[in-house]
Amino acid sequence: MNTPYPRDLVGYGANPPQVTWPNGARIAVSFVLNYEEGGERTILDGDAESESYLAEMYGLPSLVGRRNQFVEDIFEYGSRAGFWRIMRLFSERNIPFTSWAVGLALKRNPEAAAAMIEAGHEVASHHWRWFDYADVPEEVEREHIRLTIDTIKELCGAPPLGWYTGRYSENTLRLLKEEGSTVYASEFYNDDLPYWITVENDPLLIVPYALDTNDFKFALAPGWMSGDDFTHYLKAAFDNLYREGATSPKMMSIGLHCRLSGRPGRAEALAKFMDYVLEHDNVWIARRVEIARHWMAHHPFTR
Repeated sequence: MNTPYPRDLVGYGANPPQVTWPNGARIAVSFVLNYEEGGERTILDGDAESESYLAEMYGLPSLVGRRNQFVEDIFEYGSRAGFWRIMRLFSERNIPFTSWAVGLALKRNPEAAAAMIEAGHEVASHHWRWFDYADVPEEVEREHIRLTIDTIKELCGAPPLGWYTGRYSENTLRLLKEEGSTVYASEFYNDDLPYWITVENDPLLIVPYALDTNDFKFALAPGWMSGDDFTHYLKAAFDNLYREGATSPKMMSIGLHCRLSGRPGRAEALAKFMDYVLEHDNVWIARRVEIARHWMAHHPFTR
């Protein structure tokens, strides 16, 4: 018991910081669009097997040494059609989002990068490839971080300020601090508010993400069986946080995927939730970098 425990099970506890979002908002709402299509596993990019995760049907096996064109088609729907349908929904309502953009995926569809920037959305990083970095050698991951930053800077005019790998390695946060341009990371799911950590004794702001309010459960079991399931759950989460926000404001993250929420029936469910949010006063719909900047200004790091 003398060894320091590496987890923080307490966090803010019973006394979270008193948050004042812009214009006295009760809740900060962060929509996130995961742009992954073209960065998933495939032997075309030197991987040993085909992709099988979040490909519409739960439990699909990976195909070792060969392509899975069924899965490739599912992903291609996201970049070819789903992305543009989701973009229209946000444009019609003048709502901003943050994109977790896989570097290689974005490189393969520069038109998507240009559209997000033109519409005023934030393009943040979802690493170079959409796979598990746990066993990727440190030097390879360092190079992938560099490639991602260079690609987003080239396509979007500025490097990504936010980072979310998802399946990150024990080196990821240290390598990001080493690189130096990351303002915030969203690798963790353990709070309703941003918080500070230290990496190699330097501060790093965490803007937590969420997996319960995430459309990826359309491709998991048990998960969302219909768009109504998704809308109902999102509304319940919003209602609870909005009610709490009368005295203790929090934030809510909604995770979306082009190949999932971009399908017509699910896009309809997303639209219903977006309209529901817009019916409420005192809501701050923000890009994650704006939430990060606000937190830095009002809740700076202290040792």
